[in-house]
Amino acid sequence: MTHVVLFHHALGQTPGFHAFADRLRAAGHEVTAPDLYAGATFTDLDEGVAHARSTGFDVVRQRGLDAAADLPDDVVWAGMSLGLMPAQTLAQTRPGARGALLLHGSVPPEALGSPWPSGLPAQVHVMEHDDWGDVDDCRALAAAQDEVELFLYPGAGHLFTDASSVDHDPAASDLLLERVLAFLQRVG
Repeated sequence: MTHVVLFHHALGQTPGFHAFADRLRAAGHEVTAPDLYAGATFTDLDEGVAHARSTGFDVVRQRGLDAAADLPDDVVWAGMSLGLMPAQTLAQTRPGARGALLLHGSVPPEALGSPWPSGLPAQVHVMEHDDWGDVDDCRALAAAQDEVELFLYPGAGHLFTDASSVDHDPAASDLLLERVLAFLQRVG
């Protein structure tokens, strides 16, 4: 069993986000899912991003860091899209992480103020034509780090793992989950 700290995307903690977390739990993993939006959820990605923008991306990121303050170090930090900001920051700056799962994109490590930690395993999952997913950043991170695996999925949907999102792709989501569970088995 691996402890996964999963940060939600710009739509908030949607039913599809909860369903994904529950699939990890059903496989025997402990999942902590901090709410960065204080209960707010959205069905439209532009509205969710507008909410994050009006709140302040740094505030949203800090909420994630604060939520992790009392959590153990030996976890897998995971983030979906917007949730990448706290997840990747914690993976890069908090020693002891077992790994990182970057779902629907990644951030250049230098944008978060520190290099990628040597030896930290990670998976990046994104659709190859996703305009929101910063595919080039994902490719660059994987190319620069031997421990980072990049998985590209056919299509352009952004939140393809969220069953309540218009971008949901059941086949891609199932394949992603299979790969994530294998990763959690390896690092756990």
